[in-house]
Amino acid sequence: MTGDAGSADGAVEVLVADDHAAVRAGLVMILGGAPGVRVVGEAGDGEAAVRMARELRPDVVLMDVRMPGVDGIEATRRLAGVCEVLVLTTFDLDEYVRGALRAGAAGFLLKSVEAPALVDAVRRVAAGDGVLAPSVTRRVMREFAAGPAARAKPDLGALTDREVDVLRCLGEGLSNAQIGTRLRIGETTVKTHVSRVLMKLDLRSRVQAALLAQDADLGPPG
Repeated sequence: MTGDAGSADGAVEVLVADDHAAVRAGLVMILGGAPGVRVVGEAGDGEAAVRMARELRPDVVLMDVRMPGVDGIEATRRLAGVCEVLVLTTFDLDEYVRGALRAGAAGFLLKSVEAPALVDAVRRVAAGDGVLAPSVTRRVMREFAAGPAARAKPDLGALTDREVDVLRCLGEGLSNAQIGTRLRIGETTVKTHVSRVLMKLDLRSRVQAALLAQDADLGPPG
């Protein structure tokens, strides 16, 4: 995904995946009532979510974790390169956070999130940004800070100088628009650079890239 909304009118298209019909209905109501957002489908399990996402090509899949059959994390893994996935779950468990991020989720939120924040997160993920619940961000960063020696340093030799600059900005948590302003390049160019960074470093999401950048100690801009 490039982060550009796929519909002709520019609306962000969303597929909602949750095995509880009442929860799905609530999410559909929230998202469907938001300007510039369109719900294009609903799925009750991970297998259906993958199938429908491949057919409908939404900008974002709002993905529950605990679902029958194929769970949300495996479904996220299968959708790498198809669309962005924003995980939304009741369970604030480290294993889910790690699993979702490793699978390539662009964001991880809890179902306690307020409706405006959820809509904003969907829009941000569709635009190519990463979103993490504040409590999740703190835990992930503590985990990375605790054991850098246990992780191999990334090989950045394949990146151009500009791509390293973009990776450094991702590590600072900047959005595509902010990266464009910082580096004085267009947002479309930023998206291209982000895609190339992910491809060259074999990463599934900008969240993974941000964590890698923070762990790599890239130093000041050249």
